[in-house]
Amino acid sequence: MSQQDLCTASPRHRRAAVVGLGARAQLFTEALAGAYSDRIELVGFCDVNAHRMAVHNDWLAAAHPGRAPVPAYAAEDFDEMLRRERVDRVVVCTVDRTHDDYIVRALEAGCDVVTEKPMTIDADRARRILQAQRRTGGDVRVAFNYRYNPVHAAVRELIASGEIGEIGSVHFEWLLDLRHGADYFRRWHREKANSGGLMVHKSTHHFDLVNWWLGSRPETVYAQGGLFFYGDEAGRRRGLARDYDRAHGSAAAKNDPFAVHLADSSVLSSLYLDAEHEDGYHRDQNVFGPGVTIEDDMAVLVRYASGATLTYHLTAYAPWEGYRIAFNGSEGRIELLVEESTWTRPDVRSDGASAVMHGTAVGDEAGRTELLVRRFWEPPREVKVPTGEGGHGGGDVRMLADLFGGVDGGGGNGGGGDSDRPSAHDPLGRAADAVDGARSLVTGLAANRSFETGMPVRVRELLDV
Repeated sequence: MSQQDLCTASPRHRRAAVVGLGARAQLFTEALAGAYSDRIELVGFCDVNAHRMAVHNDWLAAAHPGRAPVPAYAAEDFDEMLRRERVDRVVVCTVDRTHDDYIVRALEAGCDVVTEKPMTIDADRARRILQAQRRTGGDVRVAFNYRYNPVHAAVRELIASGEIGEIGSVHFEWLLDLRHGADYFRRWHREKANSGGLMVHKSTHHFDLVNWWLGSRPETVYAQGGLFFYGDEAGRRRGLARDYDRAHGSAAAKNDPFAVHLADSSVLSSLYLDAEHEDGYHRDQNVFGPGVTIEDDMAVLVRYASGATLTYHLTAYAPWEGYRIAFNGSEGRIELLVEESTWTRPDVRSDGASAVMHGTAVGDEAGRTELLVRRFWEPPREVKVPTGEGGHGGGDVRMLADLFGGVDGGGGNGGGGDSDRPSAHDPLGRAADAVDGARSLVTGLAANRSFETGMPVRVRELLDV
């Protein structure tokens, strides 16, 4: 049997497997077992940890009584799963550094791929994916859910319509609050070898949005960044450090607002704490402990092929969460403000006769979104955009409908690099392919290189996309 024959299924009913069964995978497993089960059959789980696969099966059994468990395969049996279960679509939700391995193996087995962002973490891995996609002709979709947020779609429509003329510059500030931002420094993401750093793991979302909004690609990048707030040295200098490696079972972590207590969450406990005996992964490391190799404060300047420039800043230790974006055009300006949390507070709860610290909580969930158009010689005009239900302003739900709502995959173009072009199915060009994944990635890779050298970086010297 040839590699191309490994993944076979009826064109009317596809067979999907999910590799990497962490928390994010639940978005896909529930969609495949629920809303899209009439189009796509979920036939395989694959992970390094059998316990996590069992947890996902338990969740599906609770949500869909009578449903048979999804067959579970160890990571080393990935290829066997593709053959035995006749998989023709693979959803990749593993640790970022392993994305390329599963994407390429799936493509070579004749499968199409949906991968979580970032598509991968470095230029060599990105080239490997692009070459495999071109060689096999398979379809690669990158799960950029922010493209499907209604307010982001409204911004694209305003720019494409010429509302403010030709775009000269973009100002983009993204803030991660003390609850969300800290989480990247207690998980596997804290090591750049796993995640590529926040310029890759997190900012790839934001760089993709700018590529999509402008309909252009980055050419030159200059950046400065460092570890300012988290890590052992900063923690000691500011008196924030606590003497523990991981929070679970540590007395020193009980009064630390930056600690996460896995036992307090049924999801985190079942997926991670109860699974530690298999792989030794600790989801609750000390954010002010040693071993952090990523940055938490980053500034980036980008020039695009269109001539527009981007000034971008990511802060991972802000008091509130959200983002500000402004587009300066030849006929005016568009401004977008999104508040996702307005402040954070130490989470102190009563535990019998005493008060116990349980990490950080959001003080007020009620944020706001404001989209303004400021044309020359006119008063500002607010554009009202209804938000959708579900995560990322309704983006998750819309993305899933695009990915799984049609048997052909919902508008992917097989990595041709034209997914930002409108079509009858996808008038806003939201479907992101492998080239889009590489173009979003390369800005962060160039920023990382610029951090190291202190010099501007020509993008094509890293990856020609």
